[in-house]
Amino acid sequence: MLPLDKGGAPYDEGSERASSVEDYKVTCIQFIKDICNDYLAWVDYYKLPPDEDRKRRDRIHAIVERTNDWIAKVATTIKGVDVVMNDGIQKMAENTAGYPFQIGVFVNNTSGYTLAKPGIVDINIKAVGREGSKVKLGWHQKEKRFLISSTSPVSIDESNIDEQDAEMLDLHLNMDARTCLQRDVVSFTVIVAETKDGQEIERRGVTTIIHMV
Repeated sequence: MLPLDKGGAPYDEGSERASSVEDYKVTCIQFIKDICNDYLAWVDYYKLPPDEDRKRRDRIHAIVERTNDWIAKVATTIKGVDVVMNDGIQKMAENTAGYPFQIGVFVNNTSGYTLAKPGIVDINIKAVGREGSKVKLGWHQKEKRFLISSTSPVSIDESNIDEQDAEMLDLHLNMDARTCLQRDVVSFTVIVAETKDGQEIERRGVTTIIHMV
């Protein structure tokens, strides 16, 4: 069992009843600090080698710091705070599980916490399987390839995705963010599957947040 996301639903379903954005930010910053202990407990449970244990803990602590910085300084609405908070929770879950094969998602040559202008945004997905394995873009859910949470409507063009597995993935996809405005935030999760002899043996997600500038 791995700690999983809640399908992109806001963790505070009553967020619209928050008395102010600033109050809600304080609540969510504390929530991120508190929930990280659950993910650190999972790392304990895995009994990992020292180097891998330290790497996962360091990443979780870095996510807490960066996510809370974005909640404080980037988000301008309650919806925006929700997007940033859930992005951080998703990232904590992913880094708790670790990455057995190489995978990276880049917006403007940056990963994790990124900047872009409203318009068509290039997303670069790179992955390499372990020796004897191949990789391909996976699906977040049966009918939904990407998990997307945003303060303005966005979509990712799937027309040039190759369903075949390959030794290496170096894919460029276009996100249509033309309806976005400055200060909007977009979080999206990409799933990459590792295959052997045509069968999926591992899958991992990488969540990226974009601050529209």
